[in-house]
Amino acid sequence: MPNNEEKLLKEIEDLKKEIQKLKERKKYGLVWDEKQEQVVLDCQTKIPVLKELKNNAILIDINEPFNILIEGDNYHSLSVLNYTHKGKIDVIYIDPPYNTGSSIWRYNNNYVDGEDAFRHSKWLSFMEKRLKLAKNLLKESGVIIATIDDYEIHSLGLLMDEIFNEKNRMSILVIESNPRGRTSNAFFATSHEYYLFYAKNASKVKFENIPLTEEQAEVFKHEDEISKYRLLPLRKSGAASRRKDRPKQFYPIYINPGTCQLSLDKTSQKDIKIEPIDGSGEERVWKLGVINCQKFIETGDVIAKKNNDDFFTLYQKDRIKIGRKPKTVWVSPSYDASAHGTNLISEILSKRNTFDYPKSLYAVIDSLNTLIRSNKKAIVLDFFAGSGTTGHAILEINKQDDGKRKFILCTDNENNICEHVCYPRVKNSIVGYKNLKGRTIHGLGGNLKYFKTDFVDVERVNNISDERKIRLTYQAGEMIALREDTLDEKEKNNWWQIFTDGKRYAAIYFKEDKSKLQNLVGRLSKLNNKVALYIFSWGKNEYKNEFVEYRNIRVEDIPEPIIEVYREINKL
Repeated sequence: MPNNEEKLLKEIEDLKKEIQKLKERKKYGLVWDEKQEQVVLDCQTKIPVLKELKNNAILIDINEPFNILIEGDNYHSLSVLNYTHKGKIDVIYIDPPYNTGSSIWRYNNNYVDGEDAFRHSKWLSFMEKRLKLAKNLLKESGVIIATIDDYEIHSLGLLMDEIFNEKNRMSILVIESNPRGRTSNAFFATSHEYYLFYAKNASKVKFENIPLTEEQAEVFKHEDEISKYRLLPLRKSGAASRRKDRPKQFYPIYINPGTCQLSLDKTSQKDIKIEPIDGSGEERVWKLGVINCQKFIETGDVIAKKNNDDFFTLYQKDRIKIGRKPKTVWVSPSYDASAHGTNLISEILSKRNTFDYPKSLYAVIDSLNTLIRSNKKAIVLDFFAGSGTTGHAILEINKQDDGKRKFILCTDNENNICEHVCYPRVKNSIVGYKNLKGRTIHGLGGNLKYFKTDFVDVERVNNISDERKIRLTYQAGEMIALREDTLDEKEKNNWWQIFTDGKRYAAIYFKEDKSKLQNLVGRLSKLNNKVALYIFSWGKNEYKNEFVEYRNIRVEDIPEPIIEVYREINKL
């Protein structure tokens, strides 16, 4: 009987837990069958780190910033970036797998085809984990752009509403990427795809206007280039301009003839009343209603000018337009993904059929420019880098205005895509190349560092042994260099490692034995540069107040802050 009673109590307890789960279940949103992913499970026992492929580095100008290419599963790359770049990214641009069922996308090393009953669940599980890691990387003013087509547009929209919040949905663009149309749809020839814009915090985002063409700019030219406005008469003319047409827009405005100060109320005996009456005595109306006129008088956008005959004319300032808002439908020959994607890659790599379905370079440039045109030091991340179009786009944008924007590209090497497509494309875009016709195309300039993800076996990320903490510290150098943006290794021995960018330094002291720490500090203190000194410690803030007498040295802990990041990631 006691056994039966215990069994019954356990079942009751299980039912209570199930009821609680049902109560907590979301009332609206996207629900799917969660599918475990091996690359995610791996991070419970192994910590991703970076290893540089030094022979693949490209250095054109030491004074220019370094761009980054990371080869490896993008979940692992994003995990590393959660330590190195949390809250530092201005824009994320991604072109994830479209999940068309055509066996070009793999989950847990198996292709996902159209017959897989769980293909949508697998895709959502895959995207959710990466988008959550990516959100951590954005600045408060940051924006993510995700491209997608009809197969997953509804799922992705709901997923991003959930992760970024619906109020941070900035826009959904429709871009004509294939003017000829794909006939895979049984009813319509598909010629479009979608660009979803989501902000980390919409209130902090500033969108850029699209520059006017020469013809558009001509319309808004004005001789006063400093004040950037032109003057338009305040009195309305043409249709519906008489008092009987708009009686509420007939009212007096008062002007002080000495100061030209305007008011809707008479404030002194000197004030002159002006009404919208034309030269023939016809009662007209003002272009503005009373409320707006008062507002524009206060802001200085309604002014008076004295004529030669001692009469005054009232004007409204019309601000010169320096651009126009981007619209939500983009159609241009330059967005043709075949001509400016597939064919362009063939030209850059001097061989055909190297990559399926690349984006048009110009579609990527224009979408990025809505956010970073004025920000010449923006950092842009693409963790579905594919053929490297995003990196090429940043190089082109920098070339146009001498900017110092940086890109971080993350891609795996499935079918040698990183080694044989992405890296060569970026390299040739930087240094120049000969196209299929043998014509020399000059490079765009820039620098690049190439990393691969590697792993430190920690057995359990929530309980790492002392010996493995030391091992992690020895292998964290490239991560710390990337975090500090000091990517040139100057020295490495059994005790420490030093990196620089020519202006700042990062140093890592590896050992629990601190007998040589003072030697390192003495060397670093003599530098006329700022130094970030990472010191091995068992806990946190153990050395935070050490070496305060050296103003150029900032002390950081290692490896506990890295471990904390990975513990937090594994809660996702």
